[in-house]
Amino acid sequence: MDKMRKEGYLRYLKKGILMECVLVVAFAAIVMGKRGEILAENSSSANVLSIENDYIKWVDFTVSYEALCKAYDWDVKTHDSEHEINWVELLAYTAAKTGGDFGKDALKIMEKAAEKLSAGETTMAELTKELKYYAYYREAYDAAIGGLVGEYWEEDPEERAGYIKKYGLKGYFPLARGFDYNHYDDFGAGRSYGYKRRHLGHDMMGLVGTPIIAVESGVVTALGWNQYGGWRIGISSFDGKRYYYYAHLRQNYPYAEGLEEGSVVTAGDVIGYMGHTGYSAKENVNNIDVVHLHWGLQLIFDESQKEGNNEIWIDLYPLTRFLAKHTQAAMKVEGTKEWVRTNGIKDPAVEEYETGQEIQ
Repeated sequence: MDKMRKEGYLRYLKKGILMECVLVVAFAAIVMGKRGEILAENSSSANVLSIENDYIKWVDFTVSYEALCKAYDWDVKTHDSEHEINWVELLAYTAAKTGGDFGKDALKIMEKAAEKLSAGETTMAELTKELKYYAYYREAYDAAIGGLVGEYWEEDPEERAGYIKKYGLKGYFPLARGFDYNHYDDFGAGRSYGYKRRHLGHDMMGLVGTPIIAVESGVVTALGWNQYGGWRIGISSFDGKRYYYYAHLRQNYPYAEGLEEGSVVTAGDVIGYMGHTGYSAKENVNNIDVVHLHWGLQLIFDESQKEGNNEIWIDLYPLTRFLAKHTQAAMKVEGTKEWVRTNGIKDPAVEEYETGQEIQ
């Protein structure tokens, strides 16, 4: 009898333990489910942070090299077709779907959407009508890369007498074609000169005198010595959304001849030369050990973001790799230290800006 009671008690105990396990698993599933919802919400808004007073306060530009290439290819492929795809919109849609993640799954989402869009099976308006953060990503990505793709006229390399109309990447790689360099993703790394701070740009190591190329057409808004950047150039895009910063230029001969504040440059122009100036309050000093170009891209949605603690700088490593699709060759001007581009382009953005200046 005692044996039977004992066996019964053990069966009861096992059932009790089993029920507790089931309850624990169920509770864990509920908690993890809630956590998943929170993470999903956070991933959707992680790159948003805050949009107050009708302008964006922060952008975490996480678009991968692969995503840039795929979106760009779809844009070019469908240009002038019945169902054109805008690469900025395609990237913004993908980011809104994934919370800014651009891994393998995101690329599949992008590809599927592009196929439907190009076939006329859906529209971007239909795809994005329920996406809460699409408008944010659309504006943020347009600020970052909106001026890099479009129509332009390129000088005919054979005849040298006329220009050929083209559509595609009109932004350029920041170093002249054929010059050796190396780089890696160093955005956010620590810097200690002067004060502790994050590295808010992209370094490209090379040789002294390597010609520096204007990535996008714009207006020179800063030129001269900076204690941290040495000899540097700042170029603002015509729409005012992008500020390109090129620093640590060559000692004694940092800039292209004739360049000054207020100069209008066309994408692909030689604007200066690589060096290692900077880290000195005294001008024209080589206080940086490694020869390199530091180039940065600041996004501006409001005047208050131009200088100070509200500045927005983005990681340029993927974009630098992408721009390698479009390089500009340069040739030495005999008897000088000057280099110039080998073939010109006509950028409609330059003509529009200069026409507007004349009207004013």
